[in-house]
Amino acid sequence: MRTTRPAAAPRRAAALLALGALAYTAWVLELVIATGLDPVRAYVSELAAADQPLGGLFRATDLAAGLLVLAGALTALTTGGRRPWTTVGWSALALFGAATALDSRLPLSCAPTADPVCAARETAGLVPATHTAHAVSSTLAMLGALAALVLLTAAARRHGHWPALARLGPPLVLAEAAATTWTLAEVAALTEGGDTWALGVGQRLQVLLVALYLTLLAGCLARTGPHPAPSARAARPVRAVRSGGER
Repeated sequence: MRTTRPAAAPRRAAALLALGALAYTAWVLELVIATGLDPVRAYVSELAAADQPLGGLFRATDLAAGLLVLAGALTALTTGGRRPWTTVGWSALALFGAATALDSRLPLSCAPTADPVCAARETAGLVPATHTAHAVSSTLAMLGALAALVLLTAAARRHGHWPALARLGPPLVLAEAAATTWTLAEVAALTEGGDTWALGVGQRLQVLLVALYLTLLAGCLARTGPHPAPSARAARPVRAVRSGGER
């Protein structure tokens, strides 16, 4: 069976998603650069806060990640067929990219987990409106990522393509759901004035899993394209058989 090489557009989409995944993991620089924030407790978005010394760097990488993923998702969306699961999945990924780019333009003014004054001002509602807008855009981004992960994994399993995503997608979905639940529980505790237990770890796991998913999806695209044709076995017509033999 001859394997058809994916066209230029799917390879371009794969490259955009891979670069987006790389930019989305820029926060790992905190392992080698002193940021003044505790990665166990701090939000990832606090690295890009307006009052942080490296805020401009992390806002730039967030913007790049969002635009790259948006471009990759739109390229894949406009290439090939129109299967419902993949179409809605790419649309959800485009939402993730757009919301992530918007997130970078709505930074926190300060870091509430590291600055008690900032935390008090946030509780009292005395911070700029960008804090609320940032929460909304971050929520949209994560909803888009979760929806894309579920829908594109379902498409891979339903249509029999992207075998790597069909195999690794379900555990990624479960891990992402667990990390999201962990993060939401910690955010709720912080909002209620309580202490948090490893909020930063939960959120970093959450965004790391999204980056791994983007990398996996990019690999699938590079090999087979966004809407690969059915396999030769699946496409082969079934011959009608009569009792006297083949027709």
